[in-house]
Amino acid sequence: MVRLAAKQLEKATLEAEGYLELGMRPHALAALQRRGKLVHGDARACYLLGETLRELDRYRDALYPLQRSAALDGDNLHVWLALGWCYKRTGQLRRAIEALERAMEHEPRQAILHYNLACYWSLAGQRGPAIECLARALELDAEFRYLIPEEHDFDAIRNDPDFRMLTAVVV
Repeated sequence: MVRLAAKQLEKATLEAEGYLELGMRPHALAALQRRGKLVHGDARACYLLGETLRELDRYRDALYPLQRSAALDGDNLHVWLALGWCYKRTGQLRRAIEALERAMEHEPRQAILHYNLACYWSLAGQRGPAIECLARALELDAEFRYLIPEEHDFDAIRNDPDFRMLTAVVV
């Protein structure tokens, strides 16, 4: 019976991954929901369920499976990024910051973490940490510089002299 359940879960996760790759989010959701409780006992399946809900803009619904995935596998960078994304969009900015800080304990050289954390600090009105994180993101991956002009999360600090100096393009 245990082996059958494991096979069913593996089939559901592979099916969901395929649907997500094809942009067929409702199908991915259905594949995972058919396996019910099995999904909530597996970090990968929980992540896929949370990611599917996140991609469907169901941020609040995505929190539980993502939190469950993080509890089962606290080293997964993608889980923490998705959690931060959902916390931000559900008005839980402090928790979004905490999620990314937790991810940085495991992956301190990931520019995406520093960049997103800079966004969250900016939204929180914390100019110093925002600029510090943005500087680190740009140090790790200068390509993030091209996202800054369109990033509304930085609107609160856009006129700050340190922000302007950091984001100025040298010709």
